[in-house]
Amino acid sequence: MSHLSTHVLDTTNGWPAAGVAVSLTDADGVLVASGRTDADGRISSLGPDRLAPGEWTLSFATGAYWAALDTGTFHPRVTVTITVPEQADHPAPHLHVPLLLSPFAYSTYRGS
Repeated sequence: MSHLSTHVLDTTNGWPAAGVAVSLTDADGVLVASGRTDADGRISSLGPDRLAPGEWTLSFATGAYWAALDTGTFHPRVTVTITVPEQADHPAPHLHVPLLLSPFAYSTYRGS
């Protein structure tokens, strides 16, 4: 399993947000990985087996998702920056970043 996964839920319609393009970049803005959410709104493996400690950015192309539903949106892209902590004496935990999405709001948190 990859070190990083995500799950996008369309809270307006009450279903997983399938087909959302997601990119992962490092602290320098270099693209490391990209993918699209599956029918369950998930990307179970994004990026390498282990992310180096530091800042990483997930960018969700939410505008295209809403356009496909013929719905206007205030947030055409959601950008979430996370910190991967140093893990000296034990393996780094799996990082899961859920995104709860509506046309005019979003929230995210560190999942499990």
